[in-house]
Amino acid sequence: MANIVLIDGGMGQELLHRSSNKNPKRWSAEYLLREPDLVREVHLDYIDAGARVLIINAYSATYSRMRRIGVDDDVPLLQRTACELALAAREAAGGAGSDVAIAGCLPPLNGSYRADRVRDFSVNLAEYRQLVEHQAPHVDLFICETMSSAVEAQAAATAACESGKPVWVGWTLQDDACALLRSGETIAAAHAALADLPLAAVLANCTAPESVSQAIPELVATGRPAGGYANGFTPIPLDYMPGQTLKQLGVRRELTPAVYATFGAGWIDDGATIVGGCCEVTPGHIAALRDHLQAAGHTLVPATALEPTRQRSAPPPASNAR
Repeated sequence: MANIVLIDGGMGQELLHRSSNKNPKRWSAEYLLREPDLVREVHLDYIDAGARVLIINAYSATYSRMRRIGVDDDVPLLQRTACELALAAREAAGGAGSDVAIAGCLPPLNGSYRADRVRDFSVNLAEYRQLVEHQAPHVDLFICETMSSAVEAQAAATAACESGKPVWVGWTLQDDACALLRSGETIAAAHAALADLPLAAVLANCTAPESVSQAIPELVATGRPAGGYANGFTPIPLDYMPGQTLKQLGVRRELTPAVYATFGAGWIDDGATIVGGCCEVTPGHIAALRDHLQAAGHTLVPATALEPTRQRSAPPPASNAR
């Protein structure tokens, strides 16, 4: 039996489903300003479901994304509020929140799932450093999530490692039950490109659960703590147009909480020690996963209990953090 870190599930889609606002101007970040109680409620529901890592609701709260609608001045407020609401949920959970880690969120900056839209390393690094500066005082670790290529992850992980906090990298994969990044790179090649960074964990995320299943052995082979948190979307096309999620992607109704828990259990059997969910994976899915794992004799532990791996010391913080 294994020690397992259970992380939360989807945030943006969950907020969209619960809110009467179905066309938020700032995407998921809109709810930080207009319905903060709803954001805190979703975080709390994930704690109640057994999650011991909460990812802040900052996926869309980037300078690049907010600049497209002319509200990039909102980013510091959005970032601070995302952190504060996750912290407030942890506090409100009382004893159940005592071992919950708050994870900073470093997402794609020029559209999800599109490796061909990833900008130059130096451009991305500068913005990721700004986001890390906003989040670092409030979070326990960073997740560079939905990374579609090695160069995208290099920029995000470099900035995050400068904080001195643990850094997890999540790769988004092609949705045909293969273990290739959206860029076409193998997990081994992408991980090798980050070899000089002291990553605390490697994951597959926002990807079909079937593809996560294919990826877990390769992630485990990196020698780092590994895992996955899949989405519940219908297959994401390689020519996906960022910002058009509701028009292009459907929900897999057959991916019930019980079915999702079976996928998660398979990942554990293959060596994963971190599991959770992404878009369209609800608190109900996470609760079912918790129950399934506990019934199988696994122990759910906080993120600080991850087994140590070969680590290099983190590089010193950059002097030009902005």
